[in-house]
Amino acid sequence: MFTIPAIDMVKTGQNIRNLRIQAGLSVKDLQDIFGFSTPQALYKWQHGTALPTIDNMVVLAAVFGVKVDDILVIADNNVVASA
Repeated sequence: MFTIPAIDMVKTGQNIRNLRIQAGLSVKDLQDIFGFSTPQALYKWQHGTALPTIDNMVVLAAVFGVKVDDILVIADNNVVASA
């Protein structure tokens, strides 16, 4: 038996928002960094309704000066599976 980790999307989104604020960046700043035409994806990330792709997560980590693991929040209610 082992636990399968799951990402807590809402807490990860809150973490992205907090890291953005700590870095002194606006949503518009991130929109420009990513080259997005609209900020909708960024708001979805921050609200926990969507997660960044792996490549975007790596960019976020570089911009914030943290590791990807520092952005992701693992949920407490992990699923137990048998091997």
